[in-house]
Amino acid sequence: MSDKLHLGALVALVIGSMIGSGVFSLPQNMAAGAGALAILIGWGITAVGMLALVFVYETLATRKPDLDSGPYAYAKAGFGPFIGFNSAWGYWISAWVGNVSYAVVVFSALSYFFPAFGDGNTWQAILGASVLVWAVHFLILRGVRQAAIVNTVATIAKMAPIVLFVIVIALAFKVDVFALDFKGSANLGSILDQVKSTMLVTLWVFIGIEGASVYSARAAKRRDIARATVLGFVTCIVLYALISLLSLGIVSQADLAGMKNPSMAGVMEKVVGPWGAVVINLALVVSVLGAYLSWTLLAAEVPHVAGKDGTMPAFFAAESTRKVPVTSLLITNLLVQAFLIVTFYAHSTYQALFSIASGMILVPYIFSGAYAAKLAITGESYAPGENRLWPMLIGGLATVYGIWLVYAAGLSYLFMCAILYAPGLVFYVWARREKDARVFTPVEAVLAAALVLVGLYAGYEMWTGAVSAL
Repeated sequence: MSDKLHLGALVALVIGSMIGSGVFSLPQNMAAGAGALAILIGWGITAVGMLALVFVYETLATRKPDLDSGPYAYAKAGFGPFIGFNSAWGYWISAWVGNVSYAVVVFSALSYFFPAFGDGNTWQAILGASVLVWAVHFLILRGVRQAAIVNTVATIAKMAPIVLFVIVIALAFKVDVFALDFKGSANLGSILDQVKSTMLVTLWVFIGIEGASVYSARAAKRRDIARATVLGFVTCIVLYALISLLSLGIVSQADLAGMKNPSMAGVMEKVVGPWGAVVINLALVVSVLGAYLSWTLLAAEVPHVAGKDGTMPAFFAAESTRKVPVTSLLITNLLVQAFLIVTFYAHSTYQALFSIASGMILVPYIFSGAYAAKLAITGESYAPGENRLWPMLIGGLATVYGIWLVYAAGLSYLFMCAILYAPGLVFYVWARREKDARVFTPVEAVLAAALVLVGLYAGYEMWTGAVSAL
């Protein structure tokens, strides 16, 4: 049986990667720091920025069909092995830290039915999450295509209750409730502050937009990568905007901001009663299980491909007779397991974990946009006289959007991410010596030194308590 993925599986991979746990907390997460006007503006910025990123991946998939594994390969081709390595490293860490957050939130949702699971970080929850990690591990060992089929089924199963939610609250929507504090109450700050508060939330729910690009080497048809990315984006932006905005027509901004997550359950319960909360909590469990599978596939794929081309140490390149990246998968899940134990002792929450995962992925996104712009500026891969203005604009826009997200997230998130980026230098040096290649250019040496210094400073700040850790 072929291990290639067709359009339906790729679309499911994109949607399954994006729609995980974040969508079920969107009403409260968005309302916590913003009123309806700022949320509208926030979604507008996100739609433009993410659409630019969608076009970036669509352009790069067709312009550079020889580059596999998406964001990291583009960063490497455009800006050298050191930047490429850091994009791969950041993407990988974002993926498996995100998986830790998924494992935590799935048992937090189950606490609605089994209180012993608490916020997903009790010993019972950690034990259950550990079983989940290794169950998915052995499922993937059976083959990537089989895992993708399971993911497709899970994606369909979790979309049904989300669509039901949108229909129910649209029918119950009250204009007067939505208009109340439309610009946000005074304690939320200026409109700009409110918009900034939505940015990490909107980034988190769109992480995974590049899922089809990451799996480009396994696509049956190259053109399906771009089609799957566009279809996944359109589906998700419509659902996300409707969920967060329509909820403000059911519950006031202040009440929604104080609602327990998954807040979709609380909003649904307001309209149809307790059974609505049960449906949403069950949907969250199914959704996160599907997203967890998608992200385990993505997390293992990037270091595997990077190991094959020498960007990461060669041991990551090992694969089974079923074409499963066995070593990369094992290391990824061992790290997830280790962080689950950390969450138990550090009492880490879903919000802290997804903030780190969101921050780590900004580097791959920024350099993907920059590479698309660079190709258009230099004319590489373009025919003489071919229009390059549009790809230049979308590449530049995607890059600016990434930098805007860095500004909106704040330096404290970057400091925390630096601690996770700095150890990667050991693996970079290892990989370069395996290839008997020059380790750093002068510019790369300066960047590496700066990364180590920022990482050490951030570690000191966390040690002294000046910056909060997990």
